[in-house]
Formats: sequence, C-alpha cells, structure tokens
Amino acid sequence: MATKRLARQLGLIRRKSIAPANGNLGRSKSKQLFDYLIVIDFESTCWNDGKRHHSQEIIEFPAVLLNTATGQIESEFQAYVQPQEHPILSEFCMELTGIKQAQVDEGVPLKICLSQFCKWIHKIQQQKNIIFATGVSEPSTSEVKLCAFVTWSDWDLGVCLEYECKRKQLLKPVFLNSWIDLRATYKLFYRRKPKGLSGALQEVGIEFSGREHSGLDDSWNTALLAWKMIRDGCVMKITRSLNKGPFLLPSWTWNSDLASGDQHAFLQQEFGCGTYRTLLRKPNISKQEKGNILWLTMVWLSLAHLQRKNYSDCMLNTASTVTTETF
Repeated sequence: MATKRLARQLGLIRRKSIAPANGNLGRSKSKQLFDYLIVIDFESTCWNDGKRHHSQEIIEFPAVLLNTATGQIESEFQAYVQPQEHPILSEFCMELTGIKQAQVDEGVPLKICLSQFCKWIHKIQQQKNIIFATGVSEPSTSEVKLCAFVTWSDWDLGVCLEYECKRKQLLKPVFLNSWIDLRATYKLFYRRKPKGLSGALQEVGIEFSGREHSGLDDSWNTALLAWKMIRDGCVMKITRSLNKGPFLLPSWTWNSDLASGDQHAFLQQEFGCGTYRTLLRKPNISKQEKGNILWLTMVWLSLAHLQRKNYSDCMLNTASTVTTETF
C-alpha cells in the first residue's frame, strides 16, 4: 500500500477522476427523472458475540443532498441517536463505526431525530422547491424539482428504520417509504455484482474517501458513486416502495394558506370540510388522496414546530385514522 501511495504521489499512477473527459460537468447522457437525490446510510447497534440480535437500533442518521445536474452535494444532515433497547454499545460496534459511547449518550432519541430530519427536509424543500414523488416516468417540466431517496441496498429504509419505528410505535415520515437501491441499480446498469460500496467505487475508478462504516462518509461516497453512474448514462429510478398505491404529492401541498396557518379555511375551500378526521372519513376520498392527506399532516407538523404551535393532538389522531381505516 505504501509503494502504491508513493507511486501515485510521484505521478506514476494516475487516479481516475469522476469528472467527464470533455470537462462538461453535470452533462449526463440521459435526462434524469429526479433533479435531486438524498442519500442515506444509517449506522446501527451491532455485535459479534455469536448471538442472534433482532433489534438493531439506529445510532447515526446521516443524509446528503445531491444535485443530479451538477454533481454537487448542496446540503447535509447528521444526528447521533440514543439507542434505548440496548443503550450500551458493544466494543465491536464502536470499533467498526468509530462511534463512541459518549456520542450516542449525548445524542437524541429516534423520535426527536426524525423530527429534526423533517425540519431539515422542510428547509431544503422551501429553498429548492423540492417535492417527492414515486411512479415518475418522465422528467419534471415545471419549476418544481423532483427528489428521491437513495440507499446502498434496501436495508436502511426497508428493514432498519421500518422495524425500529414499528417496535417503538413511531410515526415514520411517508416520504421515506420509497427509495432507489443503488446496489441493485449498479448491478443492473454495469451488469456486474458489486463487492460492497468500496468495491463498487474502486471498479469505476473512485477511491473511497473517509472512514468506511461512518454513516456520513458512506453517504458522501454513495453520492459520488451515484453521480458517476449518472454521468455514465444511468437513469435513476425508484426500485422499492412500501406504499400500497402510487404516491404523488399534490400541487396544493405548499399552498400559501398552509404557510399562513389557516388550515381550517384551506380544508374548507379545497374539500368542503374543516378537519382532517372528517376529510379522511369522506367516502369519495381515494387511497392515493388519503396518502396525500397524510403527507399534508406531516407538513403541518413541520410548520407547527417552526411556528411553535401545538398541533400534536390533531396529528396523532389523523395518523391513527389513516393507519386503522385506510391501509
């Protein structure tokens, strides 16, 4: 390794660049369906004691926002999370992830972390006019920017977060129900099975930057790989969805009435009723519309937090109604 590093420093080995050979950064061979990608890579509690553990908990919650036109990381989020089922990290876990016991002790419970994450999402949505949508087959032609989540495999959102939220009876943000599995996309696009994230990067000429199994570093490197694949002509598409039907955010999601805080007037104008519970029980409301309404309640949760108003009772009642009567 030392010889290879010295050879590279002397210029005998040239590191392959992720920039196109013609210098046209951001010009991909195919038009992307999504203007932005949010890459997530959780770190969780883990052991090597030979026992079977069924309750891994997230201890690092990172995300990076990738612009698919420029390849730039425009924003990032990171939070350390307190594990509650197994509050003491194993030596193996600390050595693997580099996360110390003090970092999770000073972290926040997953419920608070999800609230902070939603606040970050709300901020970038306002700044960049982003919405989330599944079932997209053509690029957006409006000023609205489409965005999707990306993970390396289905484990992060399909297993880890999904089951931890169920065990702890936490309301998971609906927009985390759909994502792009970059590992599966890589295998399909390049027609070869990747040997882990680091191996996939190496195969396309990118050297892993930072520490492996650091959630934020893994997220950055996954974003680099996604950008390389985009430049090679790969069109990123949703590969997995937990939604039972198509979920498209309606045009009224960010209606000005929402920002003003007049939710009852808005509902009365749009749907002829004044509360979410009444709306959800209307017989002519489809499952897709109810899914959209659930998203709207989450928007309200973010706004309520920012405006220091308390809509928690309304939100919990609405979530309960959707869960028991809709899905």
